[in-house]
Amino acid sequence: MKYFIQTFGCQMNEHDSEKMDYLLQGQGYIPVKEVREADVIVVNTCCVREKAEQKFYSFMGRLKALKARYGKIIGVTGCIAQLEKNNIKERLPFVDFSLGPSNIHKITDAIDKALNNIDFMDFSENGYHPGIGSHCIHKKNGLKAFITIMKGCNNFCSYCIVPYVRGREISRHSKDILNEIKMMSDNGVKEIILLGQNVNSYNKGNNDLSFPELLETINEFNGIERIRFVTSHPKDLSPNLIECFGRLEKLCEQIHLPFQAGSDKILRLMNRGYTVKQYIDKITHLRMRCSDIAITSDCIVGFPGEDDDAFNETMELITLLEFDGIFSFVYSPRKYAAASNLPNDVTKEKALERLRHLQTVQKAITIKKNRAMEGKTFQVLVEGASKNSNEELTGRTRTNKIVNFKGKHDMIGSMTDVKIIKGYANSLKGEEP
Repeated sequence: MKYFIQTFGCQMNEHDSEKMDYLLQGQGYIPVKEVREADVIVVNTCCVREKAEQKFYSFMGRLKALKARYGKIIGVTGCIAQLEKNNIKERLPFVDFSLGPSNIHKITDAIDKALNNIDFMDFSENGYHPGIGSHCIHKKNGLKAFITIMKGCNNFCSYCIVPYVRGREISRHSKDILNEIKMMSDNGVKEIILLGQNVNSYNKGNNDLSFPELLETINEFNGIERIRFVTSHPKDLSPNLIECFGRLEKLCEQIHLPFQAGSDKILRLMNRGYTVKQYIDKITHLRMRCSDIAITSDCIVGFPGEDDDAFNETMELITLLEFDGIFSFVYSPRKYAAASNLPNDVTKEKALERLRHLQTVQKAITIKKNRAMEGKTFQVLVEGASKNSNEELTGRTRTNKIVNFKGKHDMIGSMTDVKIIKGYANSLKGEEP
């Protein structure tokens, strides 16, 4: 049988889809690139932001027509499946099975039941199934691998639905993680990305390796040349973790550290657990420890109670800290999240106006930082052919900047030095020095 997986959402969702790929192919299922070619269609979902949820329901509308015409098996997994567990069949009666994020290891059982006209729904509590993950190498090129080190979140930021759909924090035992990395290394993986809703709190309260200790251990692995991690919460960014940058040679000089708002008033309403000053201090310490570190962040505009003064404070933070990039979004209320009950909503028009202004300012900062790299040479992990030209290759610097440059295809998979000749908003153009 042929299958197609459509993924919405973050790296966690991408990795979950890779795990399902591994399980399905292990049972003889054949992946296809076009949804119409598939006998089984799996939609792996995200509901953290409204846009991802809207895309999902729009996509499901198209699948309903395919189901009616061709009788395909359709399943929904991930966060929306968990969120709508009590009424998924009412909202989407044509769905054959549905699995929460912690139950994707049951994907083949769910399809077997669907083939026998039996609905299969499983939304049991958060956890990790050790039987999957170890063989799931990033589909893009085989050079990178996502590795889940923990699941869930205990923070309950007032705008966020993650604790309700992915459960409370559960850390995997370090021994299992290290065994998985060893297997990855043996398979030729050169870069690993450690995943968790809040990796900084890995093994918090457990008698096992702390997150900095885990990084130190991975740094000793032969074959692994680069280590990255996402995502970090500022309140849990410890001095020991900051000290790892610049000391561990394989830990890339890059961190994603969401600030979400530059106003203490809004941070309190968001239940973020830190002040603007505390956030600035952590960025300062990171840059003192590792002067060439690239820092990206997340920001929400239009949060309830965000007046002009609060938004101006956010813009002051952005111009002060000069992030390498910011993922910015208009606030959207999420079911169950406490912020959905807050008064003083910002109008959609005002929020979009603020978002456009923020993105314009940040784009100028990003271009300035990228142009500052012109004339300098950086190590690049060559990932494959460039989307821009068949004559070019693409790869990333240790600071996670995309570089396109002319080169031979036998360079794919190698670490090579590239001289930057032009900096753009979203990438760099380089040449062999």
